[in-house]
This record gives sequence, structure tokens and C-alpha cells, in this order.
Amino acid sequence: MQFSLFIHMERISPEESQEKLYQEMIELCKIADQGGMHAIWTGEHHGMNFTIAPNPFINLVDIARQTKNVRLGTGTIVAPFNHPIRLAGEAAMTDLITDGRLDLGIARGAYSFEYERLSPGLTPWEAGQRMRELIPAVKALWKGDYEHKGEFWSFPSTTSAPLPKQRPHPPIWVAARDPNSHEFAVKNECNVQVTPLHQGEEEIARLVTCFKEAKEKFPPKVPLKIMMLQHGYVADNEEDAQLAAIELNRFYQYFGAWFKNERPIKQGLIEPLTEEEIERNSYYTPEIMRKNLAIGPANEVIEKLKKYERMGYDEFSLWIDSGMPFERKKASLERFITQVMPAFA
Repeated sequence: MQFSLFIHMERISPEESQEKLYQEMIELCKIADQGGMHAIWTGEHHGMNFTIAPNPFINLVDIARQTKNVRLGTGTIVAPFNHPIRLAGEAAMTDLITDGRLDLGIARGAYSFEYERLSPGLTPWEAGQRMRELIPAVKALWKGDYEHKGEFWSFPSTTSAPLPKQRPHPPIWVAARDPNSHEFAVKNECNVQVTPLHQGEEEIARLVTCFKEAKEKFPPKVPLKIMMLQHGYVADNEEDAQLAAIELNRFYQYFGAWFKNERPIKQGLIEPLTEEEIERNSYYTPEIMRKNLAIGPANEVIEKLKKYERMGYDEFSLWIDSGMPFERKKASLERFITQVMPAFA
């Protein structure tokens, strides 16, 4: 199993300097590269100071200049916000600039907050249909001289400018949850990204089973991979692990509030949650985080990841956004590299 880092600029409070947050993100990316991680992933989000990522290609080009070996992935581009010609060209240019290190992850998107602002009236179902139209079109544009007449986009014969360095094209990943999404990915020769969030082994097993069943139903002509994105924290001791569970519980409380899209928003930040609100929300608790996420001393994290490997996962991406202070993120990442990864060498 390979290991990667999933990271954004992450802001909980308006007092946090965005410049400082970006430099901290770059430092963590350098540690991942120097420590031998396989890839760095960053996503696309708009108008949310909780997760600051308006264009992952800009970030990846900068990260490429400051790293040597890691693959550089979009985790993920939001399909309905991207025209096929523009996405094909921007991804190809990124692949050229990064010397063929790009992996292109694409999703339908998840936040109604973003749908309301970039594509009013868009539903998750329609967003998924746009993704299903977008991916084959981008691949065809990289082949060249492609005319498209679809439900959402139409354009005369066009060739992507530029073409990507990787041929026939960079690896494409689809964010999948339901069986139909897995089947779409496999039929289109795309790898799969899954995010069980705070849910436990039952959901983790279900997601990899969907992938395996899709491959059995539609045997791919090329080898395909499945990557799991999950929060984790490699702790010094049990007390440190319990603190991480509390911190990640708070992160998920805010994540859930953004997803529900009900709280007032000012300057790109939702109205702060009260301690009483956090305690009342039993959907997320520190106990759930401690049990279901990759939290614990190195030996415990190794045991959990070995189980994921046996299930059939090809890559584990350590989601480091957490609301934790930078030094705690850094210490956990360094322990992950020096104490966990060698067990999988």
C-alpha cells in the first residue's frame, strides 16, 4: 500500500493569517516529499474560508517547484464547475509544468453552499450527470479533433491546448460512493477515491467491495487502483491520542455544519459553534473519532492500516486538515513517516 498526504489551507478563525497558513501547508508538503510519500492531493472549493482551495492547479504547480518526487493530485476537481475544454487545457498545462507528475481526481461536488453560488439550482444528481459527461469529453480532447454534442456542453471539433506530457493522459480518479459511481469509474478506466469520513470499518469495507464488484462486472483493460482518504493522527501516547480525537471531533462538527448549510456566514466563515452545540451533537463524538479514524500510537495505526491493505486498498491518503495547531500536525506527519510507513516497506 502506498501513502499520500491530503491537504488544504484550513481556516477556523479570521485571526489566522492566510499567508501563514499557506506557508505551513507548503512546509507539510515538503516533509511529505522528503519523507518518501507517494503523492500530495489538494482539492477545489469556493467561498469557504474553512477550506481554502479555489484552484488546485495553482497550488500543485507551486508545490511542484518545491518538491522533487511526489505525484501531485487534484482531490478533487468539481465537475459541474468546469468546462471540458478549459479543464483539459488546464490539467494538461499543469502536467507539462510539473514534468508529468499530475493525477487528475474529479468529483460531482458535495457542498450545497457552492452549488448555490456557482451553479444555482444544481442538484447532486445533475452534478453527477455532468461528471459523467465531462470525463469522457476531457479524455477525447486529449486525443484531439473532438466534437461534442452533449446534454450540458456542445462545441465544434477541438483539440486540447496544450496536450499533457503523460501519454495517453494523466491518471484519472473518480470520487465514488455508490455502486453506480464505481461502475462508471471502472467502465471509463478511472481509478477510484473513497472517503468514509468518520464512519467505521463497515463503511470502509462497503466502499472497497463496491470497487471490487464493479471490476468483476466490467473487467478493466488496464490495472485500476482504489485510494482511501481518511483523517489520522500518530500519537506519542494515549493522552495525545485522546486530544487528537477531541480536536478532530471539533473539525467534523464544523464540517457537518458547512455541509448542512444552515448557519449564518460572515467573511467566508460560519457562525462559531458553541460548546453546548458540540456536546449535544451525538453524530460526532471524540469516542467515535478515536474508534473509527486512524488515531493512536504508531503500532495501533499500523494495525489499522494493515487491515485496510488486506481489504484491498492500494493507497492510504492521510487527511491532515484538522483544526489542530500546525506543530501538532507536523509532529504527527513526521511520526507517520518515520514510525508507520517503514512497516509497509
